[in-house]
Amino acid sequence: MRFPVTLTLLLASGLSLAEPQGLEAEARALIPPFAQALQDTLRQALADGGPQNAVQACQSLAPTIAEQHSREPWRVGRTALKVRNPANRPDAWERQVLERFAAAAAAGQPVAGLSHGEVVDGEYRYMQAIPTGEPCLACHGKNIDKALLATLDARYPQDQARGFALGELRGAFTLRRPLDGMAP
Repeated sequence: MRFPVTLTLLLASGLSLAEPQGLEAEARALIPPFAQALQDTLRQALADGGPQNAVQACQSLAPTIAEQHSREPWRVGRTALKVRNPANRPDAWERQVLERFAAAAAAGQPVAGLSHGEVVDGEYRYMQAIPTGEPCLACHGKNIDKALLATLDARYPQDQARGFALGELRGAFTLRRPLDGMAP
C-alpha cells in the first residue's frame, strides 16, 4: 500500500504533512513563467524565420531558458517518453510518472489535468503533463513538412518526438528540489 510508505518517507524526511502541498504549490507556480518563456521564444523564432528557425532556437535556447527558470533550490526542465533531445531523457522516476500519465490519458483523463508530486530520495519531485498543442504539430505532428523534416534529421538524428496528435501527451514539466535544510 503506497500511503504508509509515503507517510513514512515524509516523517523520516522531517516534513510535516502540510509541507508537500506547499512544495507542490511552489512547483506549480514555477511552471507558467517557464512555459511562457519557451512559447514566446518559439513564437518569435517562427516570426523571424519560420519553422526551421524555431527548431534552431529550441535546440540552442531551451536549455538556457530552463536554467534561467531554475530558482534555488528548484531545478526545472522538460522530459518525455519520446524525446527529441537525448539530454531530456527521463530518469527512472520520471519514466514511471510519464507512463502513469500515458495510461491515464488512454483511459480518457484530460492530459492538461495530469500532475504528480512526491518525496523521492531526499528530494521533492513534481511533474505536470504537457498536452500537444496546435503550434506543436508543425514539428511534432504526423504531417511534418519535408524541408522541416530534413532540418530535424540534421539537428536531432535520434529524434523520437514525431507523430503526435492534438491533445496527446507530448511530455511533462519536471521539477525537483532537495529537502535538506527544510524546517521540521
